[in-house]
Amino acid sequence: MQKAKESQNLPKRCSVCNIRLLGAVSEDAHLNGQQHQARLAELRGQGRALSEQLVDDNENMLECSAVKPLSIIVESRDDCEDPEPVAPYIPKKKIQREPVKEVFEGERPPAISAVKWVMKLPPYDYPKTLETVLDMPMMKEKIRFLRSGFLPLELTSASHAWWFHVMLYIEEHQSTVDIERYDQEQSSLDPIRGGLYSLKVPGLAEKRPSLIVGDKILVKEHGGKPCWWSGYVHRVQLETVGLRFNPGFKPSKGQKFDVRFTLNRLTFRRMHLGLDSGGLTPRLLFPSEADVKNRKPSEVTIKTLNPINRLVGRNPPQMLAVTAIRNLVPGSPPFVIFGPPGTGKTVTVVEAIRQILVADPRARILACAPSNFAADIIAERLTVLGKSQLFRLYAPSRSASLLPPALQQFSRRNDHGTFDVPPFEELANFRVVVSTCLSAAIPSAIGILPGHFSHIFIDNAGQACEPEALITIGTLATAKTNLILSGDTKQLGNVIRSNVAFSFKVGVSLLDRLTDMPLYDDHKENGITVVKLTQNFRSHPAILRFLNERFYHGDLQTKADPSVTNIMQRASCVVKPGFPIIFHSIVGKDFREGSSPSFFNVEEASLVKKYVQDLKSDQRLRLSDEHIGIISPYNAQCGKIRKALQTIAKGIKVGSVEEFQGQERRVIIVSTVRSSVEFVPFDITHTLGFIAKPHRFNTAMTRAQALLIVIGDPNVLSLDPVWRSFLNYIYNNGGWTGRPCPSWNTEDLEVDGAGLLRARHAEISTEEEELIAKVTEIINRRVLTEDMDDSGDGYGVVERPWRMEE
Repeated sequence: MQKAKESQNLPKRCSVCNIRLLGAVSEDAHLNGQQHQARLAELRGQGRALSEQLVDDNENMLECSAVKPLSIIVESRDDCEDPEPVAPYIPKKKIQREPVKEVFEGERPPAISAVKWVMKLPPYDYPKTLETVLDMPMMKEKIRFLRSGFLPLELTSASHAWWFHVMLYIEEHQSTVDIERYDQEQSSLDPIRGGLYSLKVPGLAEKRPSLIVGDKILVKEHGGKPCWWSGYVHRVQLETVGLRFNPGFKPSKGQKFDVRFTLNRLTFRRMHLGLDSGGLTPRLLFPSEADVKNRKPSEVTIKTLNPINRLVGRNPPQMLAVTAIRNLVPGSPPFVIFGPPGTGKTVTVVEAIRQILVADPRARILACAPSNFAADIIAERLTVLGKSQLFRLYAPSRSASLLPPALQQFSRRNDHGTFDVPPFEELANFRVVVSTCLSAAIPSAIGILPGHFSHIFIDNAGQACEPEALITIGTLATAKTNLILSGDTKQLGNVIRSNVAFSFKVGVSLLDRLTDMPLYDDHKENGITVVKLTQNFRSHPAILRFLNERFYHGDLQTKADPSVTNIMQRASCVVKPGFPIIFHSIVGKDFREGSSPSFFNVEEASLVKKYVQDLKSDQRLRLSDEHIGIISPYNAQCGKIRKALQTIAKGIKVGSVEEFQGQERRVIIVSTVRSSVEFVPFDITHTLGFIAKPHRFNTAMTRAQALLIVIGDPNVLSLDPVWRSFLNYIYNNGGWTGRPCPSWNTEDLEVDGAGLLRARHAEISTEEEELIAKVTEIINRRVLTEDMDDSGDGYGVVERPWRMEE
């Protein structure tokens, strides 16, 4: 499907009064016409967020013969002035790169240079022949060549490494293309303290691009000779990085430079290494019944467990999981803790680790998670072990300013503002080492041998792509190592940048793949290879009910503390007492500005601000900024909301669903942004937004403890069957506010695409109907269109978060 265009074949509106301009009427002609003046007079005095349907009867003025309904959005100028576009959207042109022939190498950060690596990491450069295929313009051509000449016929134990090597090359190629879009021209390099040069990087605060200490950036004099200087990142601040160049780099005052960003390949090289190491046995990758060495713990056996965390003792599924993990025979198949949101996955992991340490004095445990945030949570809950037994291993590129206070004595910091990697002998003495999945490559690289760790835990394993999860297993596992994975296959997974890689299901995690096997049926194999946690300790029953039925077969039980989940019942914004979910129906407009292809919605940003003001001004609720979280799938909308809240609640976290995974807030406000059907196919193709993304939907809606507020356009959201059911659930329980509920609410909850079109037929034009039909078809198929390429206009680059694990 060709990329949606904003300026072609789409109705235009007056930028002042918002009336749709039909036919060939120009905006200048309209502004001088009686219709415009009459409409302005009519709008004066009308309140904020008033919306109505108008019929234009001035046929003499407008050169058209058809009449369409018009939707008018009236806003308070004070409310939406700041979020409005500051400049028209002009797509940023990709800077054409010239070949780099001569480079003067800069100085690496001292903390990274000081690490004594025992094992050399191979380069793993991707083959030129594969690069030629990936540079082809059409996606279907790429896929055809990949299937015929580069990939095995199927994923098996024998072809596993081959398959994922190719997938990693594909993903790296796209990441390289994507990071080029951040290149700059005529930028300044200002000298700062310590012999560094400061470079401003727009979007750095939102990790777009994500830069860490040790990354390399190339610069050359603008308009000068093709002589490049490589600067290594020594310092990362909010909007700038500090670079150190070769001592011979001496720019003159006011000199301008062209800037070229380079991809840090360390992540990919480590994943390649994990695939090539000896620990990946069929028992871990493709387990079978013959590999199972345990039986389900009996009630008598479970009672032998003396829970350290007394809350675990009152939770039968957690007791079963911990007992089964404690009793695993060395060399068992991977054990899975399937934990829906708020069911205590990490609590179970921590309890299992402590029980293993008590049961086996020789046990050594490596506990990992895809993100530093998740790894920190594990480490904080294990601090009771003391600093002689627990070590929190950080990458030498990570800023020490991000270290949680509770972990101060459990890691090693240096004088350069980052972390040290301890010597092999010191690291080997700890009984528990906690790290990210990527940093789990460090132990083997400094000399820790396979088999040193008797158990490897990966928490939130669904967030890691399979090669990422396999880094630690491949480099450190032996025939006796036990692997425990915890996570939720119904929640958001890892970020895949390449549509080609996505089409080959690289986004499927090791956790996903294993739980699809009969060996991990959570009913038949309960307590043997898998345990499903079922007690939710996070959300109000009304918030959990729909998600429980839709994603978890109704198995979840609400066990959250009512003193927390009922605390928002008194909020004035709650539409129906006892039902703390609000859907605020609004029709706004999608905007883009400047050179950013990311979308924002002025009306929704203003409404978010109003909800925050109302919630914080209600003294009965006693809400602080830390109690509220705001989620939006578009980077530009997050930025607009942050700016709108700067003077009233700058401590509120505003971010994407990815940034909120694993977290919770008393109040969650979701801004869905989309009010234009024509951009939905583009969102789906780029795996963005909320439409046709059930995992992203589920993750966002399960962050709230006591109040969930969703702001959006129901006519767009209702294209998705999951959203349509959710909106009906809210409407039927009295949580709807704003614009009246559309006519599709009278249909069944599972109305199909054709039924939706029939319900909305009277409200839409022929061309809009055709577009909605196409969108509905894409949603029902949930696959990428064959003619969509990875390149696009930078849209996916802006929205998809970069890896932030290190």
